[in-house]
Amino acid sequence: MWIGTLELDFLLGDVHSLKEKRSVVRPLIAEIRRKYDVSVAETDHRDLHRRTGVGVAVVSADREHVVDVVGAVERLAARRPEVQLLSARARYTSSEDL
Repeated sequence: MWIGTLELDFLLGDVHSLKEKRSVVRPLIAEIRRKYDVSVAETDHRDLHRRTGVGVAVVSADREHVVDVVGAVERLAARRPEVQLLSARARYTSSEDL
């Protein structure tokens, strides 16, 4: 079994409140979850209105599939015009390493 995690750090565009932040972050999270069938959640900078951290996790029997999905999620996140992807950190772990 392989586990892939991806930590995404975003700078949000013209956002002036936590309510506006939710209107940007929720659709992004929903699209990632729907399109790639992965676990995803806002994980960092929850109290700041112009920054957010999003965590993604995927599990598969095949390492190549995990790498492909994590890469596709990162590319999707980088293409979103309403957010600027500041950093992305991917990690891959085998169940044998745990």
